Amino acid sequence: MNILVTGGAGYIGSHTAVELLEDGYEIVLLDNFSNSKPEVVNRIKSITGKDFKSYKVDLLDKQRLEKVFEENPIDAVIHFAGFKAVGESVANPIKYYKNNVVGTLILCETMNRYNVKKMVFSSSATVYGMNNTSPLTEDMPLSTNNPYGSTKMMIEMILNDLSYSDRDWRLSILRYFNPIGAHESGLIGEDPNGEPNNLMPYITQVAVGIRDKLTIFGNDYPTHDGTGVRDYIHVVDLAKGHAKALKKILEKQGTDVFNLGTGIGYSVMELIRYFEEANEINIPVTLSGRRPGDVAVCYADPDKAARILDWRAEKDIYDMCRDSWRWQSKNPEGYK
Repeated sequence: MNILVTGGAGYIGSHTAVELLEDGYEIVLLDNFSNSKPEVVNRIKSITGKDFKSYKVDLLDKQRLEKVFEENPIDAVIHFAGFKAVGESVANPIKYYKNNVVGTLILCETMNRYNVKKMVFSSSATVYGMNNTSPLTEDMPLSTNNPYGSTKMMIEMILNDLSYSDRDWRLSILRYFNPIGAHESGLIGEDPNGEPNNLMPYITQVAVGIRDKLTIFGNDYPTHDGTGVRDYIHVVDLAKGHAKALKKILEKQGTDVFNLGTGIGYSVMELIRYFEEANEINIPVTLSGRRPGDVAVCYADPDKAARILDWRAEKDIYDMCRDSWRWQSKNPEGYK
């Protein structure tokens, strides 16, 4: 079984590639390396002891993408490739709509041409918008307040229309929450370009000395300690969720949507405290005002994935904090 992993050198893509290889799948890894490093490919091979093909290809490049399908008998696609920084999407929406939406359309056209009609799509909890109350369930109304979230919502609509028009398409749309952690080997992890957009890499960069202190955006939310509450999930659990979703579409027809989260909310201050306890490191913090568009509380109801995919998050908050630090301490400058 040959699985194409787009964006396979990224943070979540690389961990999913490891899980697929260890589950006995063959993979073809595709990435344009705009937000990832070629060294990741070597690290995946080192962890698994398995070889695979990898291509430096942008999904907007139709001819080079076509070549990947010509050279490989693809059975299914796990689609991670896309830009993901909320702030950048607000500043440059056209870049995000072109890359994320048009890139996915080209991918779907190419898949259709080669009769590859099975896809697991990497969506996001951002599609739940600002007005739903946690725990968030898959049947809630969708809305977004930034172009990044809008690209995810648009792609979900496109995929649903595609599956309605052609019942041969089998799709799993995965809405996941806040991935943190790293592979237990410390060989692969989150390595953001420039200033991190997410909390955990900011914490670990402070811990390793790249940054002086952590800025907390907003301490006046209606939560137990005033800081925002999020559902943090270990990236390896998230990767295993993709493997479960892949298994489902390989075995059964239909299209479905699943939350991948723990169902537990931790505040920013709690996450910092757990990181400090797990790793015996002090994280200096400073307070700043709220960021536009941040909700007070956001966590998943993961029951549907448990019932239908037989998937549950297994790693706890201490595992997430320890593995995040192991990655950063072993790789203080990321993949450089």
